Amino acid sequence: MIRAQAIRGLILPGVLSLAVLAVLVSLGTWQMQRLAWKENLIATVSARVKEPAKSLPVANTWASLDLNENEYRTFFARGRFRHQNEVLVYTVLSEPRGSFSGVGYWVLTPFELEDGGIVVVNRGFVPRELKDSSTRTEGQTFGPVRITGLLRAPEQTNYFTPANDPAKNSWYRREPADIVRAFNLTGVAPFMLDATGEYRPHMLPQPNETKIVFTNNHLGYALTWYGLACTLLGVFSAFAWQRIRASRL
Repeated sequence: MIRAQAIRGLILPGVLSLAVLAVLVSLGTWQMQRLAWKENLIATVSARVKEPAKSLPVANTWASLDLNENEYRTFFARGRFRHQNEVLVYTVLSEPRGSFSGVGYWVLTPFELEDGGIVVVNRGFVPRELKDSSTRTEGQTFGPVRITGLLRAPEQTNYFTPANDPAKNSWYRREPADIVRAFNLTGVAPFMLDATGEYRPHMLPQPNETKIVFTNNHLGYALTWYGLACTLLGVFSAFAWQRIRASRL
C-alpha cells in the first residue's frame, strides 16, 4: 500500500517538474515556429534575388513602399554619387565572394537620382588597410552612372552593436537616417541598395557581398529542448517510482 506521506512528498517535485516541462516544451515549440519562419525567409529571398531588375520607384512613392514585400528585390537607377558624404561602416567579412575579406568596412554613399531624391547605396566591402578613398580611386565613379542593387531595409542590430557616432566618424550600423542627420540631407529614401553587378578581381569597393544564405539551426535547437523535456519526464518518473516503491516496504 502506498503511504500518504510518499504521495505528499511527490507534490512539490511534481509541480516544479511540470512547470519546467512546460517551459521546455514551449521553447521547443517556439524554435519550430522560428524554423518555419526561417525556411520561408530563405525561400522568399532565394526567389527574389533571381527576379529581373526593376526601375527604382520614384521618390514620391517611397513613404508608401512596403519594405517587407520588396526587400532583396533588384532595382536599377541612374544618377551620381555624392562621394563627399561617403560613410565607412565597420564590419568583418568572413565568407567573401570577391578577393578581399576580414576586418574592413562597408562603403555607404548617397546617390542622387536623376528623377529626384537620394538613396544610400552600400557599394561594397573594402579592407581596413584600403579604407582611404585615395587608395582606391578606380572605384570613385564621378558623373552620371547606372547602378543596380538589392533593396534593403535599415539594418537591425542588437544591444551589442555600438551606436553610430558621426561626430567621431565612427559608424557601426547601416542606418540611412543617421547619414541624413550627419550631412543634413533631404529627400533620402528610407531604404538602401546593396550594389550588385559584374565583379572584377581586386575591384574596390567589392560588390555582391549581400548575405543571402542564412544559418538555420532551429530544428536542432527544437530537438534539444524537446529532448530535455523527455529527459525530465524520465528522471521524475524514476524518482517517483523509487519513492512509491520505498513506501511499500
